[in-house]
This record gives sequence, structure tokens and C-alpha cells, in this order.
Amino acid sequence: MIRAPLLAALLMTTGLAACAPSLGPPPPGYVPPPQPGEPAFRASEFDWSTAPGANTIAGRLAYAKPGATYTCQGASVILTPETPWSRRRMEVLYLSSDRAALPADEVRARTADAPPGDSTPFIKRTICDATDHFAFAHLPSGAWYVITIAKPAHGGPGGSMALMKRVVTKGGKITTVGL
Repeated sequence: MIRAPLLAALLMTTGLAACAPSLGPPPPGYVPPPQPGEPAFRASEFDWSTAPGANTIAGRLAYAKPGATYTCQGASVILTPETPWSRRRMEVLYLSSDRAALPADEVRARTADAPPGDSTPFIKRTICDATDHFAFAHLPSGAWYVITIAKPAHGGPGGSMALMKRVVTKGGKITTVGL
């Protein structure tokens, strides 16, 4: 006789579970919360980078491997402001928050593991010229990440390399950087 009440309770529990809402996929544009200990993306932390300034970053590609020369000619060079979120993103993607030269495919493969967020509105872009030089002008003082993709020159051996370096601007000066 004890079985009947137990069976009834089991059927009621199963019936109630069937009524529980299923949430389905997240809506478009949804950004999941950061993992515990991960800094969250906060647009307000990038605000400093939008102010005009008197600093310039002048750079050139200097990367080479034994037996291979590299170029960034025609490639985009991006400048990302440093915030707690972007620093952690560099650590995940480039395994460093200071400087890196890694195969581009390896960096791309880690994108899903990087903290979510969209810093696109705060990124500055330029193009690497025919002599592998680039520049960013009118920058406020602060720390930045300079990033580009270098390819083997003249179709030489080796794959594309993702290059990143942290650079600090201050004092209305020109800061030179070699990638």
C-alpha cells in the first residue's frame, strides 16, 4: 500500500518537471557573464582612450625567423587600449600581456576562451605601409596593445604570425615600437 502514495508522488513530480520552462538559446547579442575571477567588459574603462592627446606611436615590423623575413605591408595594425578586460584577453590569446609573436592560427584558436566583450568602438586602426611602418597620432597618455599579422615576405617559408606588444604613451612624445 505504501507503493501507491509513492507512485503518485513520483508521477506528480514528473508532471511538474514537464511544466518547467525551457529557456532555449540566448537572444542575439547576448554576452555571457565573465567566469569567476575574470574581469568583466566595461565600456566605461575605455573612455580615457577616446580623448584627444599629443602622443604618437611610430612603429615598424622587425620580426624575422632564421631563413625567413616577414612583412606587414598592407595589413591592418590595431591599437587596443589597456583595461583589466583587455589585459586578460591578451593573456588568453597571446599567453602574455607584454609582448608575443605566435602563429596566427594558434591565437585565433584561443578566441573562444578569451573573456567576452566588444571593444571595437575603442580600437584604432591603421595600415602597415610598403616599408613595414605604421603610426598612430593624437593619442592620450596611457597603455595600449599594438597588434598586427606578419606574413612571410615574397611567399617565403613559414606561416602567418600574430604579433602583439604593450606600449605606453605619455608626455606628448613619439613612442617608437618594433614588432
